[in-house]
Amino acid sequence: MAFTRESALDVAQVLSESLPYIQRFAGKTLVIKYGGNAMTDETLQAGFARDIVLMKAIGINPIVVHGGGPQIGDMLAKLNIESKFINGMRVTDTATMDVVEMVLGGQVNKDIVNMISRAGGKAIGLTGKDSGFIKAKKLFVKQQVEGGAPEQVDIGHVGEVASIDTSVLKVLENSDLIPVIAPIGIDDEGNAYNINADLVAGKVAEAVNAEKLMLLTNISGVQDKEGKVLTGLSTAQVDNLIADGTIYGGMLPKISCALSAVNAGVTSAHIIDGRVPHATLLEIFTDTGVGTLITNQNKDA
Repeated sequence: MAFTRESALDVAQVLSESLPYIQRFAGKTLVIKYGGNAMTDETLQAGFARDIVLMKAIGINPIVVHGGGPQIGDMLAKLNIESKFINGMRVTDTATMDVVEMVLGGQVNKDIVNMISRAGGKAIGLTGKDSGFIKAKKLFVKQQVEGGAPEQVDIGHVGEVASIDTSVLKVLENSDLIPVIAPIGIDDEGNAYNINADLVAGKVAEAVNAEKLMLLTNISGVQDKEGKVLTGLSTAQVDNLIADGTIYGGMLPKISCALSAVNAGVTSAHIIDGRVPHATLLEIFTDTGVGTLITNQNKDA
C-alpha cells in the first residue's frame, strides 16, 4: 500500500507518540483478559495476535487470560446438555465441567496459541491445573428465596481463586514464550473448577505485580449517566460511581476485579473496547487510549 504524504505523517506521528510509552513499559508485565467480540471476529483476532507479538518483540511481557463462555454454550448445545444459570453464573455439574475443560483448555486455548504463532510469536497454553499454579476453592452464590433471607447455593464446579503460584510464569517471563491461560483452577483434592476469566486475570496481575491489567469488553468503557466514557478514574472516584448507581449490574464484577488489582499494587487497570481494531496497542501507546483507565492516584480527589 502506497502512503500519501499526509498518511505517512500520520503514521510517523503515532510512532513518535508511542516512543515514551515503549521506553516506559519495556521489561514490564501486562496481563490482558481476552474475550468478547475481539475473540470471535476474525479481523479483530488477527489484530490482537499481532499486538501481543509486537509487545513481546519490544520487551514487554504480555500474559493472556481468555474466556470462552459462548464457545462452551455452543458445545453444550451440540451435546444436548442443558445450560442453566443462577445469578448469571453457569451451573457446572460434572458433565458440564468436562465440556468446560475440553473447550477452554483445549479448543479455545490452542486456537489462541496457534493464532499468536501465525502472527510470528511463540506462545504456550496453560490451565491452572498445570503444576497446580491456580489453586481454587468452591464458589457459592446467594439466591433470594421468596419470603425469606438469601440462601447460599452450590452451583457445582464453579470456583474462585484461592492462590496463584507464579513460578511457572516467572520462568516464561525470561523466555520467548507468551503464556495463554485458560481460567480453570484446581483444589487440594484435585477437583477442577471453572473460574471467571476477569477474576483470574485480576488475580494473576496481582500475583506477578503487573504494570497493567487490561480487560477487553464489548463496550466503550465505564460511562457516566449520560453515556459519556470516563477515560481516567481514581479508585475513590470509582467507589463514588458505584455508590451513586452510575456503575451497576454486569459491569460491577469487572470493576471489582480492576479495583482489587489496583488496590493490591497493580499500577493501573484498563477497561477497553475490544471491538476497536488494535485496542490494546492504542490504549498502551497513545495519549488518548480507547477505554477507561483506573489508578490509585489522587485517591482523596
